[in-house]
Amino acid sequence: MARQPLAPFPANAFSRVLCAVAHPDDVEYGTSSAVAAWTSKGIEVGYLLLTRGEAGIDTMDPKATAELRVREQIKGSHEVGVTRVEFLEYPDGVLEYSLSMRRDIARAIRSFRPDALVVSPWDVEFPIGLNQADHRVAGLAAVDAMRDAGNRWVFPELLGEGLEPHSTRWLLTNGLENGTHGVDVSGEPLKRGIASLEAHAEYLAAIPGHRSVRNFWRSPLSSRSRAPAFTNMPSPRLVSTSSSPASC
Repeated sequence: MARQPLAPFPANAFSRVLCAVAHPDDVEYGTSSAVAAWTSKGIEVGYLLLTRGEAGIDTMDPKATAELRVREQIKGSHEVGVTRVEFLEYPDGVLEYSLSMRRDIARAIRSFRPDALVVSPWDVEFPIGLNQADHRVAGLAAVDAMRDAGNRWVFPELLGEGLEPHSTRWLLTNGLENGTHGVDVSGEPLKRGIASLEAHAEYLAAIPGHRSVRNFWRSPLSSRSRAPAFTNMPSPRLVSTSSSPASC
C-alpha cells in the first residue's frame, strides 16, 4: 500500500530549533535533511550533544576518537547550515539519567530559547530494532528538561546565570510508525543531508559491515518519494506543549 503524504508543519510554526542527542552522527541518521530544509528557509538550528562519542571506535584510543568525532560532527553540521554545536562531557556508552543531565539540557534550552526541540526516541524497542541505551537516556532527559526549562523554581541556580525560564512550544521526535507531520526533503536538502552523514567518514569506515551512505539512504526514501519525508526515517511525531510556564 502506498504511503499517504503527511501534513507539513504549520506555516511559521517555529523559527529556532534545538536538536538534543547523545552522540556525534545521531542527527545525521534521522534528521539532517530536515535540518537542511529548515535552515534553507532561515530557521536557526542548534545542536546539543551529550557526549563526544569516544567509545565509538573499537580500534582507536577514546581520546583520539573523541577528537575525530568532534571534527566530523562540526563538518557535518556545517553541511546543513548549522554552526552552533555544543558538546557536553557525559561519558559515551554509559549515559545515566540524572538531575545534572536535565539541568545541563535545560541550561541549553534557556540559552538558545528554541520554539521546537528535537530529541531521540526513548522507547526500548522501535520498528528498526532495539534502541541504544544512550539514545533512550538522552531522549527522556531532554523531554523532561524541556519542561524544567520553563519552570523558574526548577534549577533556580540557572537564574543566577542570567537564564530566565523558557517554554518550548513543540517537541519533535522520529515518528517511525506514528508520524504526524512530514518534511519535504527532496532535492537540495536531501543532498545536503547525505553530505552531512558522509562527513563522518572515518567513524563510519570503522563500523564493520556498514553500508555506504548513499545505499543506506536510497531504499527507505525510494518508496515514498511523493510524500513529505523526514530524511531516511518515517515522518516526525509532533507534540504541542503548553505555552504557559511548566508546572510540577
